[in-house]
Amino acid sequence: MGRPLKWLLIAGGLLFLIVAGNFVHGWTADGPSEREVTVIIKPGSSIRLAARQLETGGVIRSADAFVNRARIFGATSTIKAGEFLIPAHASNSEVLSILTGGKTIQRMVTVPEGMPSIMVYERLMANDRLTGDIPIPAEGSILPDSYAFQKGEARAAVVMRMQQAMQKSIDELWPERSRDTVVKTPQQAIVLASIVEKETSKKSELRMVAGVYSNRLRTGMMLQADPTIIYPITKGKPLGRRIRQSEISAVNDYNTYSMVGLPKGPIANPSRAAIEAVLNPEKTDYLFFVADGKGGHIFAETLQEHNANVEKWYAIRRARGEM
Repeated sequence: MGRPLKWLLIAGGLLFLIVAGNFVHGWTADGPSEREVTVIIKPGSSIRLAARQLETGGVIRSADAFVNRARIFGATSTIKAGEFLIPAHASNSEVLSILTGGKTIQRMVTVPEGMPSIMVYERLMANDRLTGDIPIPAEGSILPDSYAFQKGEARAAVVMRMQQAMQKSIDELWPERSRDTVVKTPQQAIVLASIVEKETSKKSELRMVAGVYSNRLRTGMMLQADPTIIYPITKGKPLGRRIRQSEISAVNDYNTYSMVGLPKGPIANPSRAAIEAVLNPEKTDYLFFVADGKGGHIFAETLQEHNANVEKWYAIRRARGEM
């Protein structure tokens, strides 16, 4: 082998090592972005399409180089769709790991226990990270909980998950119902649970309140639940004032002060715990309850006992300047 050829081979080898080193270094070196970047990868996107988004967003320097390196360095997993948070200076290797790992940004929307559907609708419509219009969901069709969603997701899709969660809960709880439950259908369970939910904010009282209302339904007494007066007026929103005497005596399909039995539909979206309480009510002889001034209630078996408890509650309210 002549000396010129030998040096040519050496030079070629060195050049290859330099190029190969740069190629490897480009895979693990810090990326160009000076800050965190949020990237949304649409369903069905190829790695090349995602790379173009990353280049446009300043996450990587070159889409072509990213794709070539990804093919060589083991892009065996498919990139996932969703919204991803890419850290500042993330390397090509780190970026690909994030996109194939599927750990998307978790955005949450929460429906508190007892929230009426009109307020669920308003909460979803006010969230500018969701898209599309929706009708007001059917009352009682949504299970209160926190739900994850992706930026740009359709509101209708989120509502569907909420309603599927409610249906799943009913399907699980109904077969486990107690013989002591007075409700005859899953829909009746939701209606009564919505009243129980609105009457007490203490989970420890749910079964007792359900027991009281079950006793009233069983004996043909009126439920006389204040929230059922309010529902036809505000669709479940806070009334913001005291209930008027004319509203107490109003005759409609919801007011349980002027009718025996359950209202025609739910007055809110009850929690799983409230539904479970209705299906497994406390065994009790109580027929009455009134607020105790501490966030809970005092229960009574007789009207005489109840009236005495009501007087105590009025005294507390007068002391607070509420009456």
